[in-house]
Amino acid sequence: MIRVQSEDFDLSLEVRKLTEENPAIGAVTAFIGLVRDIAGGTEISSMTLEHYPGMTEKMLREIETEAHQRWNLDASLIIHRYGQLAPGDQIVLVVTCSKHRKAAFESCEFLMDFLKTKAPFWKLEETPEGGKWVDARDGDTKATERWLKS
Repeated sequence: MIRVQSEDFDLSLEVRKLTEENPAIGAVTAFIGLVRDIAGGTEISSMTLEHYPGMTEKMLREIETEAHQRWNLDASLIIHRYGQLAPGDQIVLVVTCSKHRKAAFESCEFLMDFLKTKAPFWKLEETPEGGKWVDARDGDTKATERWLKS
């Protein structure tokens, strides 16, 4: 399941909705990304996330489909927020559910690695020096590349 929204999300509620109808689920892994107050040694007062509606959801579905093809997942959820967010605000939620923990852990990590490099989101950090667009990080690219080899 994919959602791109400006509203915040509630982890407990989202996990309950994913698992309540499927007692075969034995493992749930969740990742929540938060806005940091410092990036690269620079203070961040806010972050604005932009996306390309339609294209963003399509790419997120493709990434989620790939995870379901690689692992035996019972359910998954990607929620990514957009708009202006403050330090401490939740940005992204990825939840994977499976019968066993290995598939849940690995697929959650896979989804986050691909979200960081393939999902069409743009981040503008507001700093004391003004706005600064966030560039792709080499570490994120390397994390994604390791999945392409497996």
